[in-house]
Amino acid sequence: MKTNRIYRGDAVELMAEFPDESFDLAFCDPPYNLEKAYNAHEDDMDREQYLAWCEEWLAEYVRLLKPEGSLVVVNIPEWALEHAHYLNRHLQFREWISWDAMSVPRGYMMPAHYAVLHYSKATGDLEVNDLPDPQPREWCLRPDCRERQRELTKRNPLTDVWTHIHRIKHEGQRDDHPCQLPLELLESLLALLTDPGDLVIDCMIGTGTTAVAAKRLGREYVGIDVDPSYVALARRKVREATPEAAR
Repeated sequence: MKTNRIYRGDAVELMAEFPDESFDLAFCDPPYNLEKAYNAHEDDMDREQYLAWCEEWLAEYVRLLKPEGSLVVVNIPEWALEHAHYLNRHLQFREWISWDAMSVPRGYMMPAHYAVLHYSKATGDLEVNDLPDPQPREWCLRPDCRERQRELTKRNPLTDVWTHIHRIKHEGQRDDHPCQLPLELLESLLALLTDPGDLVIDCMIGTGTTAVAAKRLGREYVGIDVDPSYVALARRKVREATPEAAR
């Protein structure tokens, strides 16, 4: 296994070749089975097929985690409940982070968050880092308003409800991908749960956001995606990314 590399291929098949307990953080933002237009993935499986597929890559993640490692998976609440049911049998639950991200109405109640599940292999206390400068939503750009926001941030520690990171809502700001997470979310998770030099895996890396965050923060990474166009784009974005220390 070579690090700082994005592999093209089936996630489960490739991960089966990696050695046990290799990674400090296993992250995944899988397709949500909402009939999105992926190039090389069927996003309209029946319920049991989708959950069985998810458990295949989750099982590999459990195997690949180091003893002190963390697993983070993002999904809509419907599937996050099923992921939690599976992971509760294999890992230690840490947090269900509610990431405030208003979405398209489905049913009578507007969905307003994604679930960010955090599990660890260790069962005792888990050391995490401080999150650098979490910022509340900006309601005013005047200097006095900004100062008030800073004071509010100092008084309110980070909680498991994240409102300070916005979804990518405008087509002009996203890559050609139906489900792209903002770089700020990945940088926050990596800063919180890993240290410089740690090794991160994302087995459905899409357009490379996790790898870009890892490079910027001085972490090692392994990425996988089945789609050759996403792999090419992810590799280009990582090449163009600049580590924070060099900026």
